[in-house]
Amino acid sequence: MPGTRFTDIRRFATIDSTNRYLLGEARAGTPEGAVAVADYQSAGRGRLGRHWEAPPGTNLLVSVLLRPQVTVADRHLVPTAVALAAVEAIRGFGATGVGIKWPNDLVAPDGRKLAGVLAESDLGAGSDALAAAVVVGIGINANWPTDADDLPPELTGLAVSLRQLIGRPVDLDALLDAFLLALEPRVEDLTTAAGRRALVEELTSTCDTLGTRVRVELPDGTLEGDAVGITPEGHLAVRTPNGDRTVVAGDVIHLRPGS
Repeated sequence: MPGTRFTDIRRFATIDSTNRYLLGEARAGTPEGAVAVADYQSAGRGRLGRHWEAPPGTNLLVSVLLRPQVTVADRHLVPTAVALAAVEAIRGFGATGVGIKWPNDLVAPDGRKLAGVLAESDLGAGSDALAAAVVVGIGINANWPTDADDLPPELTGLAVSLRQLIGRPVDLDALLDAFLLALEPRVEDLTTAAGRRALVEELTSTCDTLGTRVRVELPDGTLEGDAVGITPEGHLAVRTPNGDRTVVAGDVIHLRPGS
């Protein structure tokens, strides 16, 4: 994409996983900025190993290779930058009200999922430069589902496409361009303390989880309470009967009244 670091765009009709492909390229020394885009992923996956499969050529399936100069403690802000860039791009197509379900799922105003983000690092690569490589993939439901009847029963009411939200087909190339243009300054923000603070502030203003009753699935159990804030580090603050808790990582479920 001219004007950005994302000039090496590699397109695939079919691939097992754009994330897996770019992780392999990172180990081979490919510079930051490589982009893999696929019409179809045969082994695409989301957080916690979840699987999502759409008809070929209908959704935007893209991964980017980054080598951000951030500490391990700040690395969680890399997928945040990607999610925020996607929100800007999607809103630019007229989908107002799209926000982020912490940490980095994109959701419509009614809570249905529009996109998911998955970041992966190769921390065992053997050198500092390669260990710093982070591959972030995002799958945006662009043109599928076209309506609720397209979804399998287990996803009915849980997923939505950009096409459904704006009422017209989405040009995938234009969506990719808008995403990469929005991502460029946010990747730059990762490199400075002021920039990282700006990313957290933008996350706070965009996060639909805030003010919601949540259940958080943690490695050592389950936490339930009210999402009351985003910490300066970008973590989720949850108020429970036993006091406030800070969630660094976990699977967040928005609870409806009476759940």
